[in-house]
Amino acid sequence: MTFRIFFTTAILASLLLVSACATGLFSNGEVPVPIEPAPPPGPLVVDGVRTSYADVVERSSPAVVQIMAEVRSSARQPQSGRSPLEDFFRQIPPPRGDQRPPVERGVGSGVIVSADGSVLTNAHVVDGAEKIMVTTADNKEFEAKLVGIDKPSDLAVLKIEGQGMPYLGFGNSDSVRVGDIVLAIGNPLGIGQSVTAGIISAKGRRTGLSYGGSDSFEDFLQTDASINRGNSGGALVNLNGELVGINSQILSAGGSGNIGIGFAIPSNMAKTVLEQLLADGRVRRGMLGVVIQNITPEMAQALELEDTRGVVVSNVRPGSSAEKAGVRVGDIITAINGESVDDGNVLRNKIAGTLPGSVVKLTVNREGASQELTATLDEYDTETASANPKPAEGDDAARPTDSGRLGVSLVPVTPQLSKQYGSGTEKQGLVVMEVDESGAAADAGIAVGDIILEVNRKPVASVDEIESAIRTAGQRPILLLVTRKGSTMFLTVRVR
Repeated sequence: MTFRIFFTTAILASLLLVSACATGLFSNGEVPVPIEPAPPPGPLVVDGVRTSYADVVERSSPAVVQIMAEVRSSARQPQSGRSPLEDFFRQIPPPRGDQRPPVERGVGSGVIVSADGSVLTNAHVVDGAEKIMVTTADNKEFEAKLVGIDKPSDLAVLKIEGQGMPYLGFGNSDSVRVGDIVLAIGNPLGIGQSVTAGIISAKGRRTGLSYGGSDSFEDFLQTDASINRGNSGGALVNLNGELVGINSQILSAGGSGNIGIGFAIPSNMAKTVLEQLLADGRVRRGMLGVVIQNITPEMAQALELEDTRGVVVSNVRPGSSAEKAGVRVGDIITAINGESVDDGNVLRNKIAGTLPGSVVKLTVNREGASQELTATLDEYDTETASANPKPAEGDDAARPTDSGRLGVSLVPVTPQLSKQYGSGTEKQGLVVMEVDESGAAADAGIAVGDIILEVNRKPVASVDEIESAIRTAGQRPILLLVTRKGSTMFLTVRVR
């Protein structure tokens, strides 16, 4: 009986307390303020100005992965000197007494580009790797298979086993404009996935520092979105969440890190490489078979051109696609398939991005008249560059003739000199045996061993013909066609 009365009293006391809370009957008479739920995210655009990139990041970041590559140091080719390419590998010394090459472990980034697990990254991230591990944004780990690698573009394709994976679709990098906002997503310095924002600073950049060396094909998007070590292979996306570039290189002051100059491989180039590596495990590129040069203001003046648009052909390989199409030395290529050619890198990349056997239309300016030529592209192959020659003792070099206004000593080409300094096929021209370091020729880059074939588009076989051409040019610079160990180029000289 006593317990029942106590229990009833406790219940009544509790009810009175609840009632007091509900009616605000506290000693201080205050009514408690109810806790409101967190407000929804603020608007992404206010008065036409974007206030957040969170929606883009939410769509894009799940497709960006971390890549860990393990390489035996002996498997990596030694690099000459140190370049602004990021050095993301660190050496792990072997256990004491182990004679095997030490393991290098590097952390980079990659982008899933298909629902079945195809991953794009940089060639320099995975080249020579014995084991490649991929970690997704939700911390799932996969061992990746290397599908193919293409050093000239610094791209590689990996495959991880999975279905329905988050992936990034390709945007059209050709339509990207300088000033467009972009986001760089990757794994800088191995600290985990990070996002930085910036703009496209420039297009069509060349650095000459790509992993493929002199055989590289470069057409970079430059951005000031922060890119650091470990970002290699990560995504550069536009505000639609489309992949417009694969982050690849940085330029830095003394290797100190990001200074706002980063480079990404355009998505259109990456897509072409991806498709070929997935289909064949290698990349095939078209080749025209010409040596081309950008037109400088002095060259335009020497050729009496109105501007510097287009590229000048300084050599045509015998039997090449270009020769069969009728391209000649001295032609100025101004367009390919109706698209204007502003510099040599543009033409080179357009040709390389076209499959061998494809037919292209070239617009050329030949002696002031425009012509259309049709070429069927050959397949690109690597040609070995030759070093600058040095004169040998005991041949015709003992009796050179001076060309005072150029600042060089010359001898007529002979079969022996042609073979020694040229391609072996030169039947006329003048071999440079000495160069006055303070003369006009040295200023123009003429070197010992060069063979001067033409002056102002006319063949020459004697010093008198060169001096006559110089007098005819008056105040204009003269244009020399020079071959250097088989590689032909135009040089402009402003004589004194």
